[in-house]
Amino acid sequence: MEIKTHHVNGLQLAEIVATGIVIKTAEDGLDLLGTVYYQGFDRVILHQLNITPDFFNLRSGMAGEILQKFSNYRVRLAIVGDFSPYSSKSFNDFMFESNKAGHINFVGSLAEAVNRLATP
Repeated sequence: MEIKTHHVNGLQLAEIVATGIVIKTAEDGLDLLGTVYYQGFDRVILHQLNITPDFFNLRSGMAGEILQKFSNYRVRLAIVGDFSPYSSKSFNDFMFESNKAGHINFVGSLAEAVNRLATP
Protein backbone atom coordinates (compact mmCIF):
# COMPACT_ATOMS: atom_id res chain seq x y z
CA MET A 1 0.00 0.00 0.00
CA GLU A 2 1.17 3.49 -0.86
CA ILE A 3 -0.24 6.87 0.11
CA LYS A 4 -0.14 9.28 -2.80
CA THR A 5 -0.59 12.94 -1.90
CA HIS A 6 -2.69 15.28 -4.03
CA HIS A 7 -2.23 19.02 -3.39
CA VAL A 8 -5.38 20.97 -4.30
CA ASN A 9 -6.53 24.41 -3.14
CA GLY A 10 -4.01 24.40 -0.29
CA LEU A 11 -5.25 21.01 0.92
CA GLN A 12 -3.51 17.65 1.05
CA LEU A 13 -5.57 14.65 -0.01
CA ALA A 14 -4.36 11.12 0.63
CA GLU A 15 -5.03 8.61 -2.14
CA ILE A 16 -4.60 5.00 -1.09
CA VAL A 17 -2.90 3.11 -3.92
CA ALA A 18 -2.69 -0.67 -3.72
CA THR A 19 -2.94 -3.68 -5.98
CA GLY A 20 -5.12 -5.79 -3.70
CA ILE A 21 -7.69 -5.51 -0.96
CA VAL A 22 -6.62 -3.14 1.80
CA ILE A 23 -9.82 -3.27 3.86
CA LYS A 24 -10.97 -6.81 4.62
CA THR A 25 -12.41 -6.10 8.07
CA ALA A 26 -13.70 -3.16 10.07
CA GLU A 27 -10.41 -3.25 11.99
CA ASP A 28 -8.51 -2.78 8.71
CA GLY A 29 -10.62 0.31 8.05
CA LEU A 30 -9.83 1.69 11.49
CA ASP A 31 -6.11 0.96 11.00
CA LEU A 32 -6.16 2.81 7.68
CA LEU A 33 -7.96 5.74 9.25
CA GLY A 34 -5.37 5.89 12.02
CA THR A 35 -2.51 5.76 9.52
CA VAL A 36 -3.76 8.67 7.42
CA TYR A 37 -5.01 10.68 10.40
CA TYR A 38 -1.68 10.54 12.20
CA GLN A 39 0.11 11.56 9.01
CA GLY A 40 -1.94 14.76 9.03
CA PHE A 41 -4.51 13.96 6.35
CA ASP A 42 -8.18 14.76 6.83
CA ARG A 43 -9.30 13.83 3.31
CA VAL A 44 -8.88 10.36 1.85
CA ILE A 45 -9.47 8.78 -1.54
CA LEU A 46 -9.99 5.03 -1.48
CA HIS A 47 -10.64 2.79 -4.47
CA GLN A 48 -13.54 0.36 -4.43
CA LEU A 49 -11.28 -2.44 -5.67
CA ASN A 50 -9.26 -2.14 -2.46
CA ILE A 51 -12.31 -2.83 -0.27
CA THR A 52 -13.83 -6.24 0.37
CA PRO A 53 -17.21 -6.72 -1.35
CA ASP A 54 -18.70 -7.39 2.11
CA PHE A 55 -18.36 -3.66 2.78
CA PHE A 56 -20.98 -2.95 0.12
CA ASN A 57 -23.50 -5.34 1.69
CA LEU A 58 -25.08 -3.06 4.28
CA ARG A 59 -26.36 -6.06 6.24
CA SER A 60 -22.77 -6.88 7.20
CA GLY A 61 -22.57 -3.61 9.15
CA MET A 62 -19.00 -3.06 8.00
CA ALA A 63 -19.71 0.08 5.96
CA GLY A 64 -21.58 1.70 8.83
CA GLU A 65 -18.88 0.87 11.34
CA ILE A 66 -16.00 2.11 9.20
CA LEU A 67 -17.73 5.21 7.86
CA GLN A 68 -18.86 6.20 11.36
CA LYS A 69 -15.20 6.25 12.43
CA PHE A 70 -14.30 8.49 9.49
CA SER A 71 -17.13 10.82 10.50
CA ASN A 72 -16.13 10.81 14.19
CA TYR A 73 -12.56 11.79 13.32
CA ARG A 74 -13.83 14.34 10.77
CA VAL A 75 -11.89 12.71 7.95
CA ARG A 76 -13.66 13.18 4.63
CA LEU A 77 -13.66 10.16 2.35
CA ALA A 78 -14.26 9.54 -1.33
CA ILE A 79 -14.63 5.98 -2.55
CA VAL A 80 -13.92 5.70 -6.28
CA GLY A 81 -15.36 2.90 -8.35
CA ASP A 82 -18.13 1.27 -10.30
CA PHE A 83 -20.95 0.64 -7.87
CA SER A 84 -23.38 -0.83 -10.39
CA PRO A 85 -22.83 -4.41 -9.13
CA TYR A 86 -24.27 -3.27 -5.79
CA SER A 87 -27.76 -2.51 -6.95
CA SER A 88 -29.80 -2.96 -3.78
CA LYS A 89 -32.20 -0.14 -3.03
CA SER A 90 -30.79 0.25 0.47
CA PHE A 91 -27.22 0.63 -0.80
CA ASN A 92 -28.28 3.09 -3.51
CA ASP A 93 -30.17 5.12 -0.90
CA PHE A 94 -27.11 4.97 1.36
CA MET A 95 -24.86 6.29 -1.42
CA PHE A 96 -27.33 9.04 -2.30
CA GLU A 97 -27.62 10.26 1.30
CA SER A 98 -23.85 10.03 1.83
CA ASN A 99 -23.13 12.05 -1.30
CA LYS A 100 -25.75 14.61 -0.35
CA ALA A 101 -24.14 15.19 3.06
CA GLY A 102 -20.71 15.37 1.42
CA HIS A 103 -18.58 13.90 4.21
CA ILE A 104 -18.54 10.43 2.63
CA ASN A 105 -18.69 10.35 -1.17
CA PHE A 106 -19.17 7.54 -3.67
CA VAL A 107 -17.82 8.70 -7.04
CA GLY A 108 -16.99 7.25 -10.43
CA SER A 109 -13.55 8.75 -11.07
CA LEU A 110 -10.42 10.00 -9.37
CA ALA A 111 -11.02 13.48 -10.81
CA GLU A 112 -14.49 13.59 -9.26
CA ALA A 113 -13.05 12.42 -5.90
CA VAL A 114 -10.42 15.16 -5.94
CA ASN A 115 -13.03 17.74 -6.90
CA ARG A 116 -15.41 16.70 -4.10
CA LEU A 117 -12.71 16.62 -1.44
CA ALA A 118 -11.11 19.88 -2.58
CA THR A 119 -14.12 21.89 -1.50
CA PRO A 120 -14.63 23.03 2.10
